[in-house]
Amino acid sequence: VLQNETQADALPLEALHQAAFGPGRYARAAFRLREGKAPRYDLSKLAFLDGRLVGAVRLTDIEIGSEKAVLLGPLCTQPDMKGKGIGRTLMHAAVDASRQVGLPAILLVGDFAYYNPFGFERVPQGSIVMPGSVDPTRLLIAKLDDGNGSLTGQVR
Repeated sequence: VLQNETQADALPLEALHQAAFGPGRYARAAFRLREGKAPRYDLSKLAFLDGRLVGAVRLTDIEIGSEKAVLLGPLCTQPDMKGKGIGRTLMHAAVDASRQVGLPAILLVGDFAYYNPFGFERVPQGSIVMPGSVDPTRLLIAKLDDGNGSLTGQVR
């Protein structure tokens, strides 16, 4: 069962993130960009199986240059639930919800092979600048509309 994340989900979601990523998650550039900002509760999704939180995807408002967009992440599942399609289901729901509210793009830092089937492409090197160090081959974007907005510049 999928449902939107709410503020009340903070503690179980923190436990899921701990199980999926461990303490190293705090050092990532994308984590630092999200730090102190509330997620988009209307876009962020949780997956439950038999009442247990088994996966989650968060989206957070950002700007790329002067354009509004969202940063996707983290996407995670309980370690014992990997490979069961939960991540794919969450990704489809997040992309669809972002498109439905008219966002021009979703940015993320992740594995191209995993995210490409959801419409993500590598960002041309240097066109979008993340705060902090990010492997440029892992900076990915999905353009959700045919707008002529410039998706270049500093991410904030």
